[in-house]
Amino acid sequence: MKNFVVKTIANAGALAVAVWLLDKITLTGDSTGKKIGTLIVVALLFGLVNSLVKPLVKVLTFPLFILTLGLITLVVNALMLLLTSWLADKLDVSFHVEGFWTAVLGGLIISVVSWALNVVMPDGD
Repeated sequence: MKNFVVKTIANAGALAVAVWLLDKITLTGDSTGKKIGTLIVVALLFGLVNSLVKPLVKVLTFPLFILTLGLITLVVNALMLLLTSWLADKLDVSFHVEGFWTAVLGGLIISVVSWALNVVMPDGD
């Protein structure tokens, strides 16, 4: 359970950095508390998308992973971020990613920051 909480907090922090760095990734809210709550909800959605959809996409695109020496991971991460944005819109959560290239850069930022936070934060289980 601690591992899940740590990963969710790391994802929320990584999403916050992406929102801060990129103008076309937006997170709206009236107060800081609402923004933090929205970040947690988006981090949960992002974690759900990454745990359910991403493995299926990786299996289906396995030949492209070999052909591009893994660079297709940037595209897959961007698609997962766009899917998270779409789900957030459907669930009326104020998080939006505008455009594919913004999603590629956002996915790269989220991957690097999430990795760094997971290294620094204690592992639960």
